[in-house]
Amino acid sequence: QQHLVGEGRFLRSFIENRKAALPSIILWGAPGTGKTTLARLLAEQTDARFVALSAVFSGVKDLRAAITEARDERRRGLHRTVLFVDEIHRFNKSQQDALLPAVEDGTVTLIGATTENPSFEVNAALLSRCRVLTLEPLDERDIQEILRRALADAERGLAQFQLHRDDLGALPRPPATPAVLAALEAAVLSAEPDASGARRITSEIIAEAVGRARFAYDKGGEEHYNLASALIKSLRNSDENAALYWLARLIEGGADPVFISRRLCILASEDVGLADPQAILQAAAAAEITRLIGLPEALYPLSQATIYLARAPKSNLIKRAYFAAAADAAETAREPVPLHLRNAVTPLMKQLGYGRNYRYVHDEPSAREEMSCLPAKLQDRNYFEVSDAKDEHEKRSS
Repeated sequence: QQHLVGEGRFLRSFIENRKAALPSIILWGAPGTGKTTLARLLAEQTDARFVALSAVFSGVKDLRAAITEARDERRRGLHRTVLFVDEIHRFNKSQQDALLPAVEDGTVTLIGATTENPSFEVNAALLSRCRVLTLEPLDERDIQEILRRALADAERGLAQFQLHRDDLGALPRPPATPAVLAALEAAVLSAEPDASGARRITSEIIAEAVGRARFAYDKGGEEHYNLASALIKSLRNSDENAALYWLARLIEGGADPVFISRRLCILASEDVGLADPQAILQAAAAAEITRLIGLPEALYPLSQATIYLARAPKSNLIKRAYFAAAADAAETAREPVPLHLRNAVTPLMKQLGYGRNYRYVHDEPSAREEMSCLPAKLQDRNYFEVSDAKDEHEKRSS
């Protein structure tokens, strides 16, 4: 994370100056990018106590106990306390609020770690008192260095296995350090030793061990929505290659195929609509087939629908027409239904004029133009313009 700890970067001064007062920070990054490790190193380098809590297993009682202990340490003039809260986004509002007084008066330096966007998951009051630092996925050079260390370390690593390392470059580049280390360990343990006792890790063994670890995907996290957004925006832009790529990222990462099919159905109406009325049928068929057969075979109808939707002409006329009508509906929500459009289901209602002057269009074709079906205040509204409809027809024809 050289953008944070490199020369001249934000955290470097705190690492080099042990007396510097570390501010409260939120570390935001994917799993395995080093949030916990960085928090421990910052506490160590600033001579602070490191107290770790997990938002999954800890509650307000644990927070209060940690804060009380930190206050006692501070009163005795001992070490400052770095309170590390892993997965801080899992704390509810009251739990996050319990941290505020101790952060404000300097009793603790909070370091929160989260895989979710802090803007949505951390209370505004707490967020305003913290510096948000984003941790980037490790690049190939970083991961290769980590792998070399793991292979050379006899105490905590894999040096004891006398590995042939010629296939090291075959290791994939997953987004998280634990994923690549777990893949390496699994590959080593599954490899058969040769006559000399050394284990050869082949690219085939590695590929089998890694499985889906290479995909930066979290079904319940932000990346899920990022990938879905990329798919939809690529389809809207008629970029079939990009759409197929993001579709593959979702499927291979483990996304629910039914979720994908729902998104395709929405786009077929919202962004294609009457420019190609067959689009919604393609999407609906893909959705139904996906429910029927599931993965892995469902990738075929999903891919077919994706390509069709990407290549289809685009129009958001339906969306614009509906929301224009919805805006009027909100402003005229108490406008009565015109009497001629009401059903006279009782004699009293008929007496009051319900249904009077209604014209049956099958008997009177001229009623289509002469009889208004809108409230009086909206007589001249055109949500679906004739010129727009003509444009839709021309798009379909082309």
